[in-house]
Amino acid sequence: MTCILAARLAACCIAATAIRPAVVGAQTWNDDRTLALVTRATERRAQQLADTGLVDYRASARGYLTFLAQLGEGFPEPPKIVKADELALEVYWRAPDLSKQRIVGRRDTLLLPTDISYHRDHLGIIQNNFPDIIRLGDGDEVSDVPHPLSARGAPEYDFAITDSLAIRLSSRAVEAYRVSVRPRNDREPRVIGAVFIDRQTGEVLRMAFSFTRAAFLDQQLENISIVLENVLIEGRFWLPSRQEIEIVRTGSWLDYPARGIIRGRWEISEYAVNQGIAPGFFRGPEIVQAPPAQMRQRVWAGRIVDSLPDDVRESTDETVRAVQEEARRLVRGQALARVKRTTLSARAISDFVRFNRVEGLALGGGLARRMGGGTGLVVRGRWGFDDEAAKGRAALSFSRANGVAVELAGYREYRETGDIPEVSLVRNSLAAQEFGSDYTDPFDARGIALSVRLGERYGAAWRVSAAAERQAPLAVHATPARGRFEATLPAVAADVVEGTLRGDRPLTPSRFGFWAGGGIELRAVSLAPSSVAGSRVRVGRLSADMRVELPVRDHRLVLRSTVGAVDAGRNDVPAQYLVYLGGPVTAPGYSFHGLVGRLGIGQRIEWRMPVAFPAIRLGRFGTTPRTATLAPYFHLAYIDDPVSIRGSLGGWRPSAGLASLLLFDLLRVDVARGLRDGRWGVSIDVAQDFWRVM
Repeated sequence: MTCILAARLAACCIAATAIRPAVVGAQTWNDDRTLALVTRATERRAQQLADTGLVDYRASARGYLTFLAQLGEGFPEPPKIVKADELALEVYWRAPDLSKQRIVGRRDTLLLPTDISYHRDHLGIIQNNFPDIIRLGDGDEVSDVPHPLSARGAPEYDFAITDSLAIRLSSRAVEAYRVSVRPRNDREPRVIGAVFIDRQTGEVLRMAFSFTRAAFLDQQLENISIVLENVLIEGRFWLPSRQEIEIVRTGSWLDYPARGIIRGRWEISEYAVNQGIAPGFFRGPEIVQAPPAQMRQRVWAGRIVDSLPDDVRESTDETVRAVQEEARRLVRGQALARVKRTTLSARAISDFVRFNRVEGLALGGGLARRMGGGTGLVVRGRWGFDDEAAKGRAALSFSRANGVAVELAGYREYRETGDIPEVSLVRNSLAAQEFGSDYTDPFDARGIALSVRLGERYGAAWRVSAAAERQAPLAVHATPARGRFEATLPAVAADVVEGTLRGDRPLTPSRFGFWAGGGIELRAVSLAPSSVAGSRVRVGRLSADMRVELPVRDHRLVLRSTVGAVDAGRNDVPAQYLVYLGGPVTAPGYSFHGLVGRLGIGQRIEWRMPVAFPAIRLGRFGTTPRTATLAPYFHLAYIDDPVSIRGSLGGWRPSAGLASLLLFDLLRVDVARGLRDGRWGVSIDVAQDFWRVM
């Protein structure tokens, strides 16, 4: 972090010529040197710079406000932008604490339907590194949190010098100390983080902090992180230069894998000091908007989404991530954890209602209890009206602040074969009920499992688990409105002991402009089939699903590679562990799970391009874009050592298709043709990014 801060400060400072990190001793809380520095910084803030000759200033600020959504149990993928706003401000300040900000330009782009509106103070910058009492969201999010560098707030915190930074300017050298800050009572509304303080003058060069759980007035708040950086102006005044804020919310009444994130990024420049701004100029609200005529005169360059930094687009900025890690390190994890509560629980919409050929109509739900100290209990269940059977899962988990978690679960579930779903569960329920088209292949599994989430290693999140369970085949019980269902999978009834290692990497930027992500899973299985006494079958299995994307201006090249391999020595592989391809995702233009064997490979090459499309008004949720996405693609599937299930085919199976992504790219329509012993296929579904919560 020292190197990152040094680079940023040197880039902002006038005529910076050298950067030298210095080494400090071991961390000691509240020693004399640290408290003397904090006292100097507190007094300096109280003086409001009046004795330095700074009477007033004006500046320009450019910023982005983005609203993002993150979906899926455990939030495995980076957030997706829903709405992006770009703003231009005129910033004014006068000693000792008068502030005025005028919004002189604003434009927005809606990428998904939403009616979100921001608090007014999210539309402007933070002056003076906050007053003595910190408020956010017009007082609805955080209010009355004592500032650690204030006469009132300092006694509420512990301080420790943990690092130092030396910056060589043309006029003088600046030595800054990094001071970690933690609350003395972490169950009170307090700040957690770090400040960089000029050793000689006590000026605050940078603040990076989060809050304790008790500081959040809105129970939907999960986390707030703030970074404030200052720049040296005219060799004398440290004034705002760069600011970041991230606000994360999740539901308070439903434990559902969806969260909303607001991110604000500001760059402040073009300072003019001591311009003689009259005190009367600051009357009225602090943040105001210029007249519409002036707002329309603002000229913007390019599209908003093209100018957004990559870290705003898809993932948490490293600086903000460091703030969050600092907060977890300095206080007990439970002080940042959400409060004790019981909520409804579901992993997806289909946990509440679904339809398939085994269960018929099935209704379900669940409850989640957060018990404090990182401990949680989740119970979910479902009842099928045609198979007249209950399915459910109860899991007790313990999570640490560093991301490591342990879960013990007992369950009876209908588990899917195949490594990749072919359709969303909502689409499958509708098609199964109305047309007898069921793209699921379940088998019965009941047992206990212990899993450990290991945290992030080598760019991926890893999980290891062990399970002991009894598996069994299932039968068709339901009748569709039209058509008929195919037979279920001939799974082998067996007692099973299984160990699994899985790693998942979200789709994130890589070298040379590529985005890469995916998952890999290794599984070791020992089965004792019920039909053969005393005999055990040992199975090893590997599966991987990798995705690479390359943006090319407004177009995008999308590559998706899948592989599955299984081996049982001289024994037959039980049907539930074979590799299955076939369907809109793994082999378009071929029947569902019509390609079965011990080794399967799939490769898709897709080119996405924008095309003109009529805009549709959605009321308060905005208007759809005037473009849609057209995506021609070629797909190649391969099965080696095919197994005769449903007349399975082997060898290479190419296909070609054309997809249209409509209505904010939420709806995908595919038309494909299998080019070898295949057929025409049409698929209409929601975009795959949303299948996890469907």
